[in-house]
Amino acid sequence: MSNTENVPAMEKPVFDPSQFEGESQTQKLARKSREAPFMTFGLLGCGLACLYGAYRYKNRGSMSTSVYLMQLRVAAQGTVVAALTFGVGYTLFKHLYYDEAQENKTADK
Repeated sequence: MSNTENVPAMEKPVFDPSQFEGESQTQKLARKSREAPFMTFGLLGCGLACLYGAYRYKNRGSMSTSVYLMQLRVAAQGTVVAALTFGVGYTLFKHLYYDEAQENKTADK
């Protein structure tokens, strides 16, 4: 027998959708950008990549439209992934190093 049999399972938080009732799209976007600020940067990067692609569509040369759109999709998704990766790295740094430094300062006092 292992020691983990007697350990109770952790309770999962219950999602309550009623707390978001009556929330407009603008309020939802504002809330989401406060919760995850790098999501906003990812959306902006994706939008800018799409705008640039639409602008450059005329001068794509002999490239077929489907290949051009596939490359544009990869570039737009890459900006979102880069922004989210940077956000995760920032959050890890903040939790591991910044919070640890703050704890050390309060422990020294």
